[in-house]
Amino acid sequence: MALFSVIITSHNQAHFIRDAIASAVAQSHANKEIIVVDDASSDGSQRILEEYGDTIRLIKLDRNVGASRARNIGIEAATGDFLVFLDGDDILLPWALVLYNQVVDRARPHIILSTMRWFEGQAPDIRSDLAPNNVEVVAYESLLEKDRPYRASASALVISRDVFAQVRGWTNEIFPMEDLDALIKLLSSGRTVQILAPATVCYRIHSANTVHQVADCAGALRQIIEKEKRRGYPGGQSNRGRRYAFLGGPALFWVKKTYKYGLYSETLRLLALAWPMIFAAGLRRATLSVRGRRAVQTFAL
Repeated sequence: MALFSVIITSHNQAHFIRDAIASAVAQSHANKEIIVVDDASSDGSQRILEEYGDTIRLIKLDRNVGASRARNIGIEAATGDFLVFLDGDDILLPWALVLYNQVVDRARPHIILSTMRWFEGQAPDIRSDLAPNNVEVVAYESLLEKDRPYRASASALVISRDVFAQVRGWTNEIFPMEDLDALIKLLSSGRTVQILAPATVCYRIHSANTVHQVADCAGALRQIIEKEKRRGYPGGQSNRGRRYAFLGGPALFWVKKTYKYGLYSETLRLLALAWPMIFAAGLRRATLSVRGRRAVQTFAL
């Protein structure tokens, strides 16, 4: 039975943090530890977190260091085989760790990509007795081979602690879009399983979501693309085309998003930098339409 380290990071999320922690505590998989890193909150979050006592391992930071550094601090305290990241405004569904453990036992992955469900307002009331009976997954020898869409999010990533250490965890200098940067660092890091169904995480939609920070996201994406062009990611020259294809989907999304928001100069800057990635992604999709995608595996929980 795998030991999962659930690492919850939070900054000024007093209205949400109880839901996140409750969802981790309620996991029926017994072999777990819950590490909460409060990133110097000033809204009363720390008083809420202190109520949990020994149920969680609380790390209170004296100054705000940002989500990536906070997660890395959580990793340093973790002892689990696998790291399960959860942002302080998101929620683990009741069956998440049980499902992850099944995937680990059956497929022996280094990386698990999970599926999210979106919600607004009050946390959904999802009872554990409504747990799914079956799981649909696709297994790849590496993340480079992924052939299905995936919504990048820290809360939808489960990573072997040893494997993440090899790529030095989260990149402190990149935020937002740090989840995309982490994926590219992990592209050549070993066996990957993508969970297609059911969802294991609820992603909360609210005004402070980083996806609403369009200019910042576009700027961070340009930083990632420039890093790739400087050969700053693992995998070598032989895998560069596949890394380009991996980046092309997010690049096209943010080209459209910046245009929609009237950020035309940013649209042109991003397009000028990312057009080889967008072309590579289009070529990859055309190839898949002819060759087909990897077979889906279904197993019972």
